[in-house]
Order: sequence, then structure tokens, then C-alpha cells
Amino acid sequence: MRPNYKILIIDDNTIDQIVTKQLLKKTLDITDVSTANNGKEGIQWLIDHGKSFEESLIILLDIKMPEMDGFEFLLEYETLPEELKKETQIFMLSSTLDPNDITQAKNNKYVKTLLSKPLPIKEFGEMIYPDSSPK
Repeated sequence: MRPNYKILIIDDNTIDQIVTKQLLKKTLDITDVSTANNGKEGIQWLIDHGKSFEESLIILLDIKMPEMDGFEFLLEYETLPEELKKETQIFMLSSTLDPNDITQAKNNKYVKTLLSKPLPIKEFGEMIYPDSSPK
């Protein structure tokens, strides 16, 4: 049986949020998707929702955002209680070509991998459902 996931998209681009939500829903049948417009809202979402949900959490995190970018989010995320970070996977999702961003993402202990926008849904599905292929 495939695990249930709750997804939190942290991205300041509304179009990217909509496209990612549709890809998740239509291809992987994931409908429990929330959004935050920057890292600050993402941290607040985690604090507000804590572990009030049963499923594992996947965060799709953009790098370049106003107010609090993806790397600033990761610094703040590190200070959160372990209870909030338990069973959470973070995938950075960005269109960056900056080698410093790529290296920083790959070297962060909380980041599972860096994916290019738009979300490569087949590759993502294989990562989160390694024992089954997407529908």
C-alpha cells in the first residue's frame, strides 16, 4: 500500500503553485496540498499545524522568495522542535542555475534533493513511492 503524504508547497509564484498542485493531483493522486508564499509563511504553517495530521509531510521548497528565501527557511527549520520535523522530507524545487545554490541545497542535511521546475513528476513519484510507479 502506498503511503499517504501531505504536501506543503513553499513558493512565491502562484502559477508554479497551481501547476505543481495539478501535477500532484492528476499524476500521483495527492490531493492534500497546502501552500505558503515564502519561507516565513512556511515556518508559521509548520508551527500552526504541527503534527495535527497523520500522514508524512513533504515540503516542496523554492529557493528565491521575498521575505524569507528557501535557505533562510532551512536555517529557521533547523531550530524547530524535532516533533515538527519528524517524518518530514524536504525537496527543493527551483529554476536556479546558480552553482552556489545547487551546492548549498545538495549539502543541506534536511534537503533530500534539488529538483528543477516544473516538478519532474515521474522522477518525484519514483522517489516518494519507490515500490510502485505512479498511476
